[in-house]
Amino acid sequence: MNYRDYLQQLIYKIINPVVKGFIKVGITPNFITSTGLILNIVAAILFIYAGYAASERLFFYVGLGGAVVLFAGLFDMFDGRVARLGNMVSRFGAFYDSVCDRYSELFTLFGLVFFLFLQGYVAWAIVTFVALIGSIMVSYVRARAEGLGLACKVGLMQRPERIVLTSLGALCYGIFGRFASSFDPILILVVPLALIAVLANVTAFVRVAHCRRLLKNNN
Repeated sequence: MNYRDYLQQLIYKIINPVVKGFIKVGITPNFITSTGLILNIVAAILFIYAGYAASERLFFYVGLGGAVVLFAGLFDMFDGRVARLGNMVSRFGAFYDSVCDRYSELFTLFGLVFFLFLQGYVAWAIVTFVALIGSIMVSYVRARAEGLGLACKVGLMQRPERIVLTSLGALCYGIFGRFASSFDPILILVVPLALIAVLANVTAFVRVAHCRRLLKNNN
């Protein structure tokens, strides 16, 4: 069992009581998926608003946005778990979940791009946009591979890792940014985004190479 599977099983044990409560009151997986998307849109709005906020308030709004992204990430686990434990698994549900995940990442990272641009960090805004491209391409390569009947889950920077880096970067920037004196506090936010920009795109190309090997072997 790799570290991702171990953490997943540990989180499942923690959230199972909540999941069973959702099932008991009749909350559906698609409702949970929709809620996660709405929360990410709220986070994007907070990031954008932070770009216009006074300097002493922008830390609060970025940190709050990071907390919302982290909270919304829980819904990625809730919807699938509710579907399985509540016998509500459906092909449309899986499709809808995937579509909402892509929208969620687009909204969140767009909000951060907008914030950085408004604050004058144009270079870092471009880096974040590259992170957005990598995030989408990681998912697209997997979807395209699965459309060809290939299993493609390889690579380091998958969606859970991207959520954690994005949310913790924003949250820590909001909490500690105002106290930084020996360096530009924006680094707290953008270093995790730079990691996503590099590793997500590397993951996409790793998946392309993986699929090439599988197709070559099948031929």
